[in-house]
This record gives sequence, C-alpha cells and structure tokens, in this order.
Amino acid sequence: MAVVFGGVIGIDRAHKHRPAGIRTNILVGLGACIIAMIQQNIAADALELARQYPQFKGVVRADNARLIAQVVSGIGFLGAGTIIVEHHSIRGLTTAASLWVVACIGLAIGMGDYVIAIAGFLVVYIVLGFLKKIIRISPVRKLKIEYVHKVDTKKFIDDYFQTNDITVEGVRFSVIKRDDQKVYTNVYSIDFGKSLDYVDIVEGLSMNDNIIKVETINV
Repeated sequence: MAVVFGGVIGIDRAHKHRPAGIRTNILVGLGACIIAMIQQNIAADALELARQYPQFKGVVRADNARLIAQVVSGIGFLGAGTIIVEHHSIRGLTTAASLWVVACIGLAIGMGDYVIAIAGFLVVYIVLGFLKKIIRISPVRKLKIEYVHKVDTKKFIDDYFQTNDITVEGVRFSVIKRDDQKVYTNVYSIDFGKSLDYVDIVEGLSMNDNIIKVETINV
C-alpha cells in the first residue's frame, strides 16, 4: 500500500515536472511505513517480555510515538531540499508538503490504520490532481519595468496590458537621471490570469527598444 500510494502521488509530481517524482515518493512512503512497522514490533516485543517476566513490567517500556515523531519532524529536511528560491519566487512548497504527507500515509499504513491511510491518500490525490482545476486563484504579481522615452513607451506598455487582458491593480512610479538621460521605473501590481505566464510577459515587453529592464519582484 505504501509503495502504491506513494507511487501514484509521485506520478502526479513527475507529470508536473516537480523535483520529487515517483521514486522519491515511493521511498519516502515505504521508509515511513518500515519505521512504523518497526515501532509496532518494538511495542509488541515489550508487551511479550512483560507478559513472560511479570517482575520486569515496571521496567520494560515502549513508546509507540517515539520513532514516528522522528519521522514526522525529520522528513522536513528532505522536503526543504525540494524548495527552490529563484528570481524572488518560491517553488516546491507543494512538493515538500506532498513528501511530508506521503510519509504520514506511510506511517498510518505501517501502524495498521488502513482507513486513515486510504482516506488520506484520496484527499491528497484530489488536492494535487484536481483542486487547482476546480478552484482557480490568480494572485496579484509585481512587475518592475525600467524604460526611457516616457510617452511612447508608456503607451506601448498600456497597450500591451490591454491587448493581453492584464489587469493593473496598482502602479508605483519613480524617475532617475542616468548618463544624462531620464530613466523611468514603474512597479506594476498585475493580475494576468491563466492565459499568460511571467516568461511570456517579460519577453513581450522586452521587444520594445525603449525598455531597459523587465523583472518580477516580490515586495
């Protein structure tokens, strides 16, 4: 069960070109399951020892949550390795979370809580595979544009936004003098939906020779 559940979730991650694919998710789920099974055996052995030697029942102890707690906290280090900070944006949070929850599913399977494991797997698969298609959220992004020749370039930017159905939620202006030439900087808060991505917008705006620099920012 741990291999199958981890593999199905891993296929979804691999299909979406995420860092942790099918093998990683299988290994995480299987490893967590093994740890839980070991913990179960430790507890069973402790109970058997206490049954055989009643005089030691106050000495022999087994904490069913000890190894499990280490897995739940320790898997965070593996998940952190899938998080990438690039050009002021963060990618991999969902993959890190999926690795953590795959480990939890593996623990549930190893502990024999199959109903919890199956329910958890179904919810995770629905969230990863279908929730984004059902609930569409278009967050407001920040775009910084440096340009010269204010009037002509500003018109080009406004026309580009209008043509591509990009909604400007707000804008900040500034101007500096560089090499005896005024350089204008606009920081736009934009909502561009699902039809475009940042790469398309940067490439489209960069076609204008008056635009010096286009970059995404997180402020």
